[in-house]
Amino acid sequence: MAEAETGAGYLTTHVLDTARGCPAAGLRIVLRRAGSAAVLAEKVTNADGRTDGPILPAADFAPGIYELTFHAGDYLRATGQGGEEPLFLDEVPIRFGMADAAAHYHVPLLLSPYGYSTYRGS
Repeated sequence: MAEAETGAGYLTTHVLDTARGCPAAGLRIVLRRAGSAAVLAEKVTNADGRTDGPILPAADFAPGIYELTFHAGDYLRATGQGGEEPLFLDEVPIRFGMADAAAHYHVPLLLSPYGYSTYRGS
């Protein structure tokens, strides 16, 4: 990607529905700096479970501690995986740090109605 070649960092994400074995399309994601109520970005995943562009592009990237909130409950209800209310998982916050101003950070979410995992992807 051109952004990585310029030395400017950026943030992407990807959501996979492990219960159904497919990308999680239509899942809303909100990005904030940790400790702040201000929304930096709000995106919805496409058919591939990704956002159409970086959730935090190079022009807006700064090292720091961030939080992605995945609105899993809305997605699970929409796909018939909601089950009994209240859901076991509703909003899934993932707090993480980005230290390298020139790096691509990728924070994927592997989601099912009763569990999730994440890691630093590539």
